[in-house]
Amino acid sequence: MHFTLHYYPGNASLIPHLLLEELGAPFELALVDRANQAHKSPAYLKLNPNGLIPVLVEQGPDGELVLYETAAICLHLLDRHPQRGLAPEHGTAARAHFDKWLIWLTNTLQAALLIYFYPDRWADDASAVAQVKAHAEAKIGVMLDQLDAELARGGPWLLGDAFSAVDLYALVLCRWTRAMARPARTRPHLGPWLQRLLARPAVQRVFAREGLAAPLV
Repeated sequence: MHFTLHYYPGNASLIPHLLLEELGAPFELALVDRANQAHKSPAYLKLNPNGLIPVLVEQGPDGELVLYETAAICLHLLDRHPQRGLAPEHGTAARAHFDKWLIWLTNTLQAALLIYFYPDRWADDASAVAQVKAHAEAKIGVMLDQLDAELARGGPWLLGDAFSAVDLYALVLCRWTRAMARPARTRPHLGPWLQRLLARPAVQRVFAREGLAAPLV
């Protein structure tokens, strides 16, 4: 089994990149140059008609699989490598909580972050655009407080004692808040949790490979 991850540094593709490294899976990277609109090119749109990054291409005994949507890519990689223990076993209470957090991260926090970064998609007037962005940042702040409270109840990871793929997913989304007035790292439990993640060798290798500059979170 071999994987090719179509990525751009610091984008949502960072999530499966981190997961692939933690899993120890064989993979290569294919840069999609957003600066030159490569994600809107005819060739890329054949891989993902939405024109979004990432795309995972798997070469295996059953042929080629092309997959988009970050959460779907993560679930597929986890199903391919259950022995690595980065997701709880199916049918358990722990797996139910894993699925809850994964869906919350992609459908709730990530969706709000996209409104924050692209407020002009939701309004035309400059003052309205600014208002949309401000409201999105306020909602994201409430969501970060929810994550912080979850870590306060247990930890050191989102699922308690077990490090999992949802920690990697949340790391990237929290990183996207680094320029906000009150970023994730300022919260009492998210801050140390982020530092634990940044100390992981696989995370350090991926951040270095993508050339991500400080502040990392």
